[in-house]
Amino acid sequence: MTRFLAARLLQALAVLAAMSVVIYGLIGLMPGDPIDVMIASNPELTPADAERLRERYGLDRPLHERYLAWAGEALRGDFGYSRVHAEPVMQVLLPRLGNTLLLMGLSLALAVAIAVPLGVAAAMRPSGWADTLINLGCFAGISIPPFWLALLLMMLFAVSLGWLPAGGMGSIGLAGGWETLVDRARHLVLPVLTLTLVTVGGYIRYVRAAMMAELRQDYVRTAAAKGVGRARLVWRHALRNALIPLVTVLALDFGMLFSGALITETMFGYLGMGKLIYDAILGNDFNLALIGLLFATLMTLIGNFLADIAYAGLDPRVSYAGRHV
Repeated sequence: MTRFLAARLLQALAVLAAMSVVIYGLIGLMPGDPIDVMIASNPELTPADAERLRERYGLDRPLHERYLAWAGEALRGDFGYSRVHAEPVMQVLLPRLGNTLLLMGLSLALAVAIAVPLGVAAAMRPSGWADTLINLGCFAGISIPPFWLALLLMMLFAVSLGWLPAGGMGSIGLAGGWETLVDRARHLVLPVLTLTLVTVGGYIRYVRAAMMAELRQDYVRTAAAKGVGRARLVWRHALRNALIPLVTVLALDFGMLFSGALITETMFGYLGMGKLIYDAILGNDFNLALIGLLFATLMTLIGNFLADIAYAGLDPRVSYAGRHV
């Protein structure tokens, strides 16, 4: 197990190093730089001032020299300043990361809690009325664009019924405590519901397909012939193996959701990682965009590592103490 953990740590470091080179290169090849933005916002800056600023921030040096200088500072824990927010990058990023963890964690947990029982129910009676209704709901959820779904939910629950706020992170002027917690929860309902409805359809389809395949296996028929009850056969034997494909999909979605919920965050004015990275790229905030994208890569690596651990828990044939089976 120690060898496995060490190998995965080395792989993660290698991937992060490679991604830092790729992301830094792509950002550096973008037209314009932060100094051009400063000139556009302040007409009093002269070309000589712009050249001095480029020299001061190292923007006049070749791209590889700028990357090596940034990497050296990053290894010492200095990730630079955000030009747009005028604060250290980590002070800007960590609160947004916490917001995204809350939003994505709730939506993923809710989506899985819905997908597993509905996927099993659909697989138990293929082409039955329950399977037909569940499949229709899945296709509807997959087909509706997130921005359109967000607008529909806002029109229904915020405008027509007035039950929930249309967006934002919380109301202004609350003293704190229980009242603030309830208000934050009310502001989370619509973004969480939107992300859940967008993702749950695909998860249900994965569970359904995996369960149908497992229910046809010889070990299921053998267990049924030995008198194992239907509920135990489905929920304790077949479902355990059927969850492996779902774990793989969740691992792949883990990092993508942390950086890709841009539409939902924009529609509801939610201050998360997706909107932060998007605004940083538009504002030529190179340091913030680079660290934000590297965090998304790190989340993907963490998701894959957790999936490997889950494989060993779901399938006893998988072992990381010795050889992989």
